[in-house]
Amino acid sequence: MKKQIIQTDNAPAPIGPYNQAVKVKDTLYLSGQIPLVPQSMTLVEGDLKKETQQVMENLEAVLAAANMTFENVVKTSIFLDNMENFTSVNEVYGRYFDDKTAPARETVEVSKLPKYVRVEISMIAVD
Repeated sequence: MKKQIIQTDNAPAPIGPYNQAVKVKDTLYLSGQIPLVPQSMTLVEGDLKKETQQVMENLEAVLAAANMTFENVVKTSIFLDNMENFTSVNEVYGRYFDDKTAPARETVEVSKLPKYVRVEISMIAVD
C-alpha cells in the first residue's frame, strides 16, 4: 500500500502525531478539523455557526490541497459536545453540499473534543 500525505498551510497544522489527510489510491481520508484559524492556530469561539464555518473552511483547504472539492466527499463524521447544537451546525454544514448529492454522514455526541471545542468534523473523499 502506497499512501500520499496531504498537507497545506491553509488548514491548521496537526497538533499531534497525525496528518491533515492521507490519500490511498483514489480515496482521501481527512483528519477531523476543529475551529482553529490556520494562520494563528487560535480557536474561533463564542459563535457556534462561525466555529462550524471555520471547520468547513479548514476541510475545504485540505480537499483543495488534494485537488478535490466537497463534491468528492462520500462520508462525513460530525462530533458534537452537545446534541442540542445539531441544528446550528447542520445549517452551516448544509451550505457546503447539494442535498441531492450530499455524502453519507453520522453525527454523534461525545463527552469532550480536542481543546474542548464544540464541534469536530472528519471526511472521506474519492477522486
